[in-house]
Amino acid sequence: MSEKRALTLSVEGMTCASCVGRVERTLAGIPGVSDAAANLANETARVSFTAPANLAGLIDTLGEAGYPATTSEITLDVESMTCASCVGRVERKLTASDGVIDAQVNLAAETATIRYATGATTPADLARISTELGYPATLKAGEDLSKQDRKAAEIARLGQLTLVAAILALPVFVIEMGGHLFPAMHMWIEESVGLQNSRLLQFLLTTIVLFGPGLRFYTKGFPLLFKGAPDMNSLVALGTSAAYGFSLISTFTPGVLPAGTANVYYEAAAVIVVLILLGRFLEARAKGRTGEAIRKLVGLQAKVARVEREGEVVELAIEEIIVGDLIHVRPGEKIAVDGKVISGRSYVDESMITGEPVPVEKSTGAEIVGATVNGTGALIFQATKVGADTMLAQIIQMVEQAQGAKLPIQGLVDRITAWFVPAVMAVATLTVLTWLVFGPDPALSFALIAGVAVLIIACPCAMGLATPTSIMVGTGRAAEMGVLFRKGDALQMLQEARVVALDKTGTLTQGRPELTDLIAADGFDSDEVLRLVAAIEAQSEHPIAEAITRAATQRGLDGAEVTAFTSITGYGVEATVGGHRILVGADRLMQREGIDMGKLAQIGDELGRKGRTPLYAAIDGQIAAAIAVADPVKPATPAAISALHDLGLSVAMITGDNQGTAEAIAAELGIDIVVAEVLPEGKVAALEDLRTRGKLAFVGDGINDAPALATADVGIAIGTGTDVAIEAADVVLMSGELTGVVNAFDISTRTMRNIRQNLFWAFSYNTLLIPVAAGVLYPAFGLLLSPVLAAGAMALSSVFVLTNALRLRWVKPVLNDKAAIPMQETETLNPALVG
Repeated sequence: MSEKRALTLSVEGMTCASCVGRVERTLAGIPGVSDAAANLANETARVSFTAPANLAGLIDTLGEAGYPATTSEITLDVESMTCASCVGRVERKLTASDGVIDAQVNLAAETATIRYATGATTPADLARISTELGYPATLKAGEDLSKQDRKAAEIARLGQLTLVAAILALPVFVIEMGGHLFPAMHMWIEESVGLQNSRLLQFLLTTIVLFGPGLRFYTKGFPLLFKGAPDMNSLVALGTSAAYGFSLISTFTPGVLPAGTANVYYEAAAVIVVLILLGRFLEARAKGRTGEAIRKLVGLQAKVARVEREGEVVELAIEEIIVGDLIHVRPGEKIAVDGKVISGRSYVDESMITGEPVPVEKSTGAEIVGATVNGTGALIFQATKVGADTMLAQIIQMVEQAQGAKLPIQGLVDRITAWFVPAVMAVATLTVLTWLVFGPDPALSFALIAGVAVLIIACPCAMGLATPTSIMVGTGRAAEMGVLFRKGDALQMLQEARVVALDKTGTLTQGRPELTDLIAADGFDSDEVLRLVAAIEAQSEHPIAEAITRAATQRGLDGAEVTAFTSITGYGVEATVGGHRILVGADRLMQREGIDMGKLAQIGDELGRKGRTPLYAAIDGQIAAAIAVADPVKPATPAAISALHDLGLSVAMITGDNQGTAEAIAAELGIDIVVAEVLPEGKVAALEDLRTRGKLAFVGDGINDAPALATADVGIAIGTGTDVAIEAADVVLMSGELTGVVNAFDISTRTMRNIRQNLFWAFSYNTLLIPVAAGVLYPAFGLLLSPVLAAGAMALSSVFVLTNALRLRWVKPVLNDKAAIPMQETETLNPALVG
């Protein structure tokens, strides 16, 4: 069976929701295509296919349908080719790469000319493919034109066309509309210029507008109309052609028209083109801003790095770095790619990945991430991931896929727009016939105005932009807050969830035991007790022992010499430290040794009821301290759970702890539902039980929770900075704190609310204004919508939808780690230990 491939193509010519549907149906109709989803906001189509479908066939079919896929051509300088077999090897490897249409390699010139589908691959990746094959390749200077550059050029071009069209249309509008509004002006034009000369001037200027700046509507609209697949361009082309054609007859052969109907509507045709071009220009500018998040992520990348090659350190572009290279990083520099520290010591600012403001210490053996910022130390690291394999590249890919996703709510738009344009044409035809039969004189003029107004005002641009623009901006803003939506439908499913289930270890808690309490008995110093106990526990590798020794190290307590160490199975340990006989263990060890625990026995019981593990220390036969060890709750957890409640969610905790311990933790945190004593393989069954309460989101650490993440309606994986590409999760949080869960729910709710606002506006606009354009208000109020006003309203509707979506760029996090941490600081350690 052939391998399934998935590509994202940049598609030209999509202007409305009906175009999106047509692109999807065109692609889906190709044998071998299993899935196709087009996106109007970022002008792309995501297609999954197997043989017999291929990239060249997809591109040809789209071109025949009137929606050509954008292609690019670059030339690479390729080194180390020595013979024809080298040429064949490079050519075959490049041609077989995703997104490449064809590749031609020239041995004499040492170049490779590659034609590829824009958006499906990048010049840097193509250069890397050749380099990894053993033939180092670099991009020829000035060859690549990025999508951003092309967009900027298109915006500039639309601005120029709009300006030219407006300058030409202004005299037409002033002559015709000024004459209608001001009788004195009409008389002046007729006496000084002449009515026919006035019409000839309007004809000349309008013709230039229509077949100059406005030509794009006809070259795209009429071919699709003749194929029986009209789109928005077809509506504009038909409407303006009707007004222009009628005006031509009135100008040059007025005798063929009924008496009193030989009017001209040049101004309608010209101004409609101007307004729709203006709308396209404003749309393009707004659409450019929807991709701001991706550009910010791309901008995080380092451009060059100091790489050790053949014993020398040279400065290379990051595209030239290969796995295994040794890279030198000076203080304050960006780290170029992912790698492992070979030598040096420094603190690295990883806030762009994790959201954590505190720099992380890096020394030999530590993993580092590309695009993070080195602190004051110098590092040498070995590249382990380059190009598309780096974490930043994976994050960008996740965001792009989420931005191109199609939510379930989009199905409503698709069903409507599948018949919308043909229905509008039918309504326009019916409008013209109704006015011809029942309208007052001059009926033909009224029929023309109403028919053109219906065609122009009904363009479904706003419908097509309503959902994808909100998705693009919402998921982009989420990424900036450290929330990555890996699967697009999670954006909708998350705000429908009613229960959020949290794995305890590693999600609610730190994931490793810590010393939480040390209460010294009368006559004993807490620091001295901790020093002696830690000296004994340093002999053990048990997690509880490590927690105690770690606490002593953090407080700067020196170790002590340990002799006669004995482990008492099931009870604890005994040893001689600094001449003192020390016992450390459970209460049963103290009872076995006949040591009176006094009031510390009651304190130990209270600690146990709080979900902590109590231990006791005795020195020279006397009880010295009660010690508690627990996997502490993360600092931001209480604030996050409170915020989840504020969002109307029920919070459940799933843990392997015994019921009593679990309930103690739940009571402390305000958790609603406790599912305790669950084995790792039992999490899926526990989630199925919880699902009876409503749609379910599950939050896990992504390491051993894959089955549960996949089972939930929405799986949310809490990342740890280096494990972001978690396949089982729908949403990945860059930070290790629960604050990201709250922000994920909030941005989901806000984005879906924004989409509903857009859809309500788009549908209401068309539902209300099409009848107005058809003339339903004329019998009662004498109001008939001008085609010029219809064009303006249509353009404004799209701009409104885009502007509303762009509001999501300024969404603030509900919680951030820095805000949440102080709420918990004083609860992590007992004052006896802190002071």
